[in-house]
Amino acid sequence: MINLYNPQNFSSIYAILITAFLLGIVHGFTPDEHTWPITFSYSIGSYSTKGGFKTGLLFSLAFTLQRAVASELAYFALGKILTKPGVIPIVYVFVGIVMSFAGAYVIGLGKNFEFFEGLEKILLKLFRIKTGPKRNNDGNHNNNGNDNNEKSRPIPIYMVLLHGFIAGWGTGAFAIIVYTVLAPKMPNAYIGFLPGLLFGLGTMATQIIIGMFVGRFMERLKIPKKGIEYIARKTSGQTLFWGGLAFVVAASLEIAFPKLIQAGFITPIKVHNLHNLGVGFFLVIFIILFILTVSFIKSLKYVKNNSPEFL
Repeated sequence: MINLYNPQNFSSIYAILITAFLLGIVHGFTPDEHTWPITFSYSIGSYSTKGGFKTGLLFSLAFTLQRAVASELAYFALGKILTKPGVIPIVYVFVGIVMSFAGAYVIGLGKNFEFFEGLEKILLKLFRIKTGPKRNNDGNHNNNGNDNNEKSRPIPIYMVLLHGFIAGWGTGAFAIIVYTVLAPKMPNAYIGFLPGLLFGLGTMATQIIIGMFVGRFMERLKIPKKGIEYIARKTSGQTLFWGGLAFVVAASLEIAFPKLIQAGFITPIKVHNLHNLGVGFFLVIFIILFILTVSFIKSLKYVKNNSPEFL
């Protein structure tokens, strides 16, 4: 019988891989600081079911690649390095920086920064991504129509991919199981990556569902399309920007006060991410329930109060 909460004994490789896949599914559905805030933010920014599907797929695809690489490293006994408590806040810093940069890009804070423009050109060429309408020097589109959201920009594909790969290096209860229990049990190095791959695919399945759900919710708002676009980009941009800063602050506190990592509350729910509620859980709650919700309500109120602008 497979015990997802404390997997130790396995009858075959297939049992290990099934366990990894099921753990990935649970990981995707439970509040997790490495996936939920980012998936929600990017999916809202896509403002459609199809866009949410695409966002969930791309983010979790990069996440899956990272987990497969890390699983292979864990097979070679490098899992202890990846799961060191001191590594977690360092990853949080990088995740937070990328979140804030993405948010700044979306809401137009960095439109005059050469770094943003240079990075964008390099990554667009690397991923061979076609851009949308070009902008004039004043930040407006070069079309003749009115643009109510001229200072905000859509979330580029490469940002979702980059974010998914970086976020994956964060370690929690699920990652520790993959790196210290499942990967080392692989019979040879050729398949050492499989537990991480299956875990990532399980997470991918749930992230796609969450992304589609959020995108569908945005799609069903009974306001003009331009209004939905405004709400989507304002909400996603501000959530990424301020949520990223929250990650950096939390990580800095953990580096300065390492015992914060161990602080938390124990619940009777025997499910990872719901049993031991630590800094990561409350970071998710703060970003999703406070930053995202407040940003959404404010932008929705603005659209309703200025509806003629969005017709």
